[in-house]
Amino acid sequence: MRIAIVINTSWNIYNFRLCLVNAFIKQGHTVIAIAPEDEYTSLLKESGCEFVGLKMNNKGMNPVEDLALFYRLKEIYKKQKPDVILQYTIKPNIYGSIAAAQLGIPSICNVSGLGTTFLSGSLLNRIAKSMYRFAFKRSNHVFFQNPDDRDLFINLGLVAKQKTGLLPGSGINLKSFQLRQSKVQPLRVLTFIGRLLFAKGIQEFLDATAHFEKSEYQVRFLICGSIEEDAGLGITNAQLEPYLKQSNLDYLGKVDNVKEIIEASDCIILPSYREGTPRSLIESLAMSKPIITTDVPGCKEVFNEKNGFLCKVQSTESLIRSIEKLMLVNDEDLLKMGLESRVFAEKKFNEQIVIDSYTKIIINLTNGNK
Repeated sequence: MRIAIVINTSWNIYNFRLCLVNAFIKQGHTVIAIAPEDEYTSLLKESGCEFVGLKMNNKGMNPVEDLALFYRLKEIYKKQKPDVILQYTIKPNIYGSIAAAQLGIPSICNVSGLGTTFLSGSLLNRIAKSMYRFAFKRSNHVFFQNPDDRDLFINLGLVAKQKTGLLPGSGINLKSFQLRQSKVQPLRVLTFIGRLLFAKGIQEFLDATAHFEKSEYQVRFLICGSIEEDAGLGITNAQLEPYLKQSNLDYLGKVDNVKEIIEASDCIILPSYREGTPRSLIESLAMSKPIITTDVPGCKEVFNEKNGFLCKVQSTESLIRSIEKLMLVNDEDLLKMGLESRVFAEKKFNEQIVIDSYTKIIINLTNGNK
């Protein structure tokens, strides 16, 4: 069988979907990775899959560019002749579903998050919803990463309930992200991992670090992630600079080996406004780290009452209180919280759950086409 995987970056496939690629290849299938080329393209090829470069603009909705993307996808699908197509991120989900339907190829979409455009009340929001509704009528199955997102799409009439399913994010390789516990450090290290977007809660995190600059707590804060100044969605270098003058805060930039950062941390913090299922927190759970995150769709799914603390969304004060609670936890109990994270990851976020779910749907769809 020929299985196509379509995403907006090669980086995304390699870092989040490689488990699927490897599982399908092991099952004897041919995997075709379709994505824009980047520094991870060569690694995808080395993994054993075929690769087809895809020119696309990930941001904005330019009708001319998007129409060209639709025809580009349709031409690729027609030439590659996949038996089934797995699509991720907004534009492949929308334009890929329409192209696949016109060619009679089954397609499976994955809504990994709603994005700031979808959650706003703008004209783009209304356009996006209309396009999702049109595309998902033509897609064969749509996976969501948390029940709130799925219910929202169903209640808005964007997708039929019977063609939806739930996945635990992209899953986690529990052998690669292994339990990493050591003695709690006298100077506790609390880390933010993610793009420096306002919707990820970066402003609340920074303001919280400023609060603890002159506190009695022995705490050091780290930030790992890329700065994205486009469209005013993320914090700028100029806005970040004053915070970096604090003695308790370090910005590490974009980090390739995030496992080393998680291992060196005592807690991972993500005060996001909404997520699909946050990868950084799943990885942290697998590596037995406590978490602090917000009580919102996607984030609350990685919290089980025993592995950290929840705070209110867009509330620096609530985040500060959660950090204070963490700092008051003794070393032994902090390690126990980390162990609860690992147990939770093993139970809920094992990548085998994702592999099995996709395999079942693919078998049903392709058998139905024979």
